[in-house]
This record gives sequence, structure tokens and C-alpha cells, in this order.
Amino acid sequence: MTNDIFFVLADPTPRRLLEALASGERSVNELVSGVELEQPGVSRHLRILLEAGFVHVRPEGQRRWYSLRTEPFDTLADWMRAVAQDQAGRLQRLADVVQGPNRTKTRRRKP
Repeated sequence: MTNDIFFVLADPTPRRLLEALASGERSVNELVSGVELEQPGVSRHLRILLEAGFVHVRPEGQRRWYSLRTEPFDTLADWMRAVAQDQAGRLQRLADVVQGPNRTKTRRRKP
């Protein structure tokens, strides 16, 4: 996975734009009013999101409509699943070491 995904998500401003786009396609002006940033700041962060592959832009006359692309989120989810599985395996190995080779098994009592 590219570090671009983490670089973009590390900044709260692009995350706010991503959250605003989660409900659907938005124009730059809608995003400006929705995230309470000046237009140049929104445009700069949208360019960063576009370069990192998070958004798709659809020109319509003089307007630009932005929407989310799923691929970076799929990549991030795949990476997170792999890390979680690796960590679960490490934790199980640690538990096995802590419990030691002479683990006592719980015995069922007869009624």
C-alpha cells in the first residue's frame, strides 16, 4: 500500500472532506460551506485527495463535482485486516508462552 493513503488520512482537513463526500457527490462550493474552509483551502485538499486516488472529479460546465472512489478504502481495509490477523497471531503466541507448557485444563465435575 502506498504511503499516500496514510499521508492524506493523517491530516484532519482531508478527512473532513472525505466525511462530507460520504453522503454523495458534492461541488466545491458545497464542500466550502459544509466544512467551513475557504475555497482555496478546499481546492488544495481536493487536489491532494485526487492525486492520492480518494476522489473522482466530474467536470460540468464551470463546476467540478467530486465523489469518493472505493479503491483506496478497499486497500486500507485489506491492510488493516492483514495487520489485525498478524497481531491476533502474535497475541495468541504470547498467551501460549505466558500460560506455559503445563497448562491446566479445566475439569468438568460430575453432578
